[in-house]
Amino acid sequence: MTHLRGKTIVLTGSSSGIGAVAAKKMARAGARLCLVARDGEQLSAVKAEIDAAGGKVWIYPADLTDEAQLNECAAAILAEHARVDVLINNAARSIRRPIEEALDRLHDYQRTIQINYLGAVGLTLKLLPRMLEQGRGQVVNISTMSTQVPIPLFSAYLASKSALESFSRSLQAELGHKGIDVTVVHFPMVRTPMSNKTRIYKHMRMMDTDAAADWLVKAVREKPARIARPLGNVGSVVLAALPGPATRYTQPLFRLMDWRLKKKLEK
Repeated sequence: MTHLRGKTIVLTGSSSGIGAVAAKKMARAGARLCLVARDGEQLSAVKAEIDAAGGKVWIYPADLTDEAQLNECAAAILAEHARVDVLINNAARSIRRPIEEALDRLHDYQRTIQINYLGAVGLTLKLLPRMLEQGRGQVVNISTMSTQVPIPLFSAYLASKSALESFSRSLQAELGHKGIDVTVVHFPMVRTPMSNKTRIYKHMRMMDTDAAADWLVKAVREKPARIARPLGNVGSVVLAALPGPATRYTQPLFRLMDWRLKKKLEK
């Protein structure tokens, strides 16, 4: 993976889960890692592990939902690094809640979009001028296979990720000719601290963090417009061509899946 050697990569949500594993893989490949996350202690632990293995890493504890902290984080990165080759917007939160149970919970949507969309866009806007000045750069935005296949119960999360995907397309359309590459990664369910918070998913088959981290390495290495599973790509085509039937006829399958997962929890 010598193609990563020397690249300065800003990776958010890197204190645990996919981000932490990806950071270690990229550091071993010779990348210079700028790690961003809210939890400074966990970031320091990831840094210590990378340092011990001989990697190059800097940490920037910040809550990207706070505009002042986001601005300070971006300014610190730009001051300490002459180049910013890649930004990976991996930080996110998810909420599993039926819309009928969220009728008085607008804050669910506000909090989710604040990190999943506005935090990602905000950091992108701050680092883009450096990439344009260089004449080259890449933005990797993390989304989900669930925007490709219509699933219930995640309206706040999916709306925020759909917004990020639309921004990604606009970014590529406007700045692709100026050397800005954009990749959207559609992860399936991944076994992480975030997904483990939902008890019903205890027995659900998921991608592991090591395989998910490999997708991020691939995103930087190959710079594709999209990384997704074949099922997700097929789902995108069906959803675009037949949105009504695609949404209507898949719902019994999701209800059956939830019923089976609940039964397994009861055993």
